[in-house]
Amino acid sequence: MRFFADLHIHSRYSRATSSDMTLESLWRWAQLKGISVIGTGDFTHPRWLHELKEKLDINDNNFFKLKEYYRNNSVPLLCAADVFFMLSAEISCIYTKNGKLRKVHSIVLAPDIASAEKINSVLSGIGNLSSDGRPILGLDSKELLKIVLDASPDALFIPAHAWTPHFSVFGASSGFDSLEECFDELTPHICAIETGLSSDPSMNWRLSALDRITLISNSDAHSPPKIGREANIFDTDISFQAMLHAVRTKKGFLGTVEFFPEEGKYHYDGHRSCGVNLSPQETIKHNYLCPACGKKVTVGVMHRVEKLADREEGFKPAGARSFYPTIPLQEIISETLKVGVNSRAVRNEYMRLIEALGNEFSVLLDIPLNEIERAGGDLLKEAIARTRSGNVHIIPGYDGEFGKIRIFEEVERKQSKGQARLF
Repeated sequence: MRFFADLHIHSRYSRATSSDMTLESLWRWAQLKGISVIGTGDFTHPRWLHELKEKLDINDNNFFKLKEYYRNNSVPLLCAADVFFMLSAEISCIYTKNGKLRKVHSIVLAPDIASAEKINSVLSGIGNLSSDGRPILGLDSKELLKIVLDASPDALFIPAHAWTPHFSVFGASSGFDSLEECFDELTPHICAIETGLSSDPSMNWRLSALDRITLISNSDAHSPPKIGREANIFDTDISFQAMLHAVRTKKGFLGTVEFFPEEGKYHYDGHRSCGVNLSPQETIKHNYLCPACGKKVTVGVMHRVEKLADREEGFKPAGARSFYPTIPLQEIISETLKVGVNSRAVRNEYMRLIEALGNEFSVLLDIPLNEIERAGGDLLKEAIARTRSGNVHIIPGYDGEFGKIRIFEEVERKQSKGQARLF
């Protein structure tokens, strides 16, 4: 059966996350979004793992479901559906290798509580797991991979947001030029990477070394409404083993739902403190220096892909899975109503549309436009049609600043602190 999975999120025990990142809230928002399998996030954190064991029941498919007591205390939804939890965590490794400081984030998906506890037992001897839901450890990524494999051969180890500049396996500031450089002889155990918000599969297709790799996408959400902003599409049984097989072999893995990568906050190069937003060509022209202050710019994902690519833009490998760029429904509603995305008007209209049409993924991807028009009006229908066709206006994000995306309006680059001299 076809279903959506978002396997990289965070709990309220991670830094800079909403206090609403609870199991009850994740369960509710997964139904609103149309997500059937969602990562728990942060199983390395002792208090969160205790909560997982308290509030979740193991299911026959080796996934977890929210216990009935906690489900009954939630507001009922017209889009009610089964939601399964998969044990997941993100771990930050900071270490020196080959004479260079490395900062690499990785996702770990565990098949069961026992495996998660084995991983935690080893990691607790290396660093403080209680300080952050995403622990920071002085540990080589290769050694972390060994720990995960020793805990369970069925655990999945996936480099997280693989292209972001500061904390990823291919990051321009602290990453590597290849998976082999990072993982050495253990590289064959890496069967997937997370493309991240600032890249999409078409960018990754330009590296022939990634042809065997499954390209997954997740939200990395820090608040409930952000889950599902990127997600994976499976056509398998809903079980850990079936999804594991799909990721390892690509059989049953249909593709991904994506951000428009330009909207990601590290797509282009730049210097946020100076408001300088540069294409890779502009960065090279200015010798990688900010034209406003003269300091080094942060090299973004597009530039990094260009540097490592061995194929031209537009190349598509045989058997490559489809992907579907979209804009979160609340952002689309915000533009059609011309009010803030966090406003009560947007929240009310969002819930009304979900009740009328079904979950968010159905609205964004599947429901015929004439049905959307009947429920939400001509402007919403046109907005969804333009989003589905990619007919949108974007200023790329850079140096930690999200890109600006509009459906009906042109957007302009902000110019500040000397940037006008550049353009």
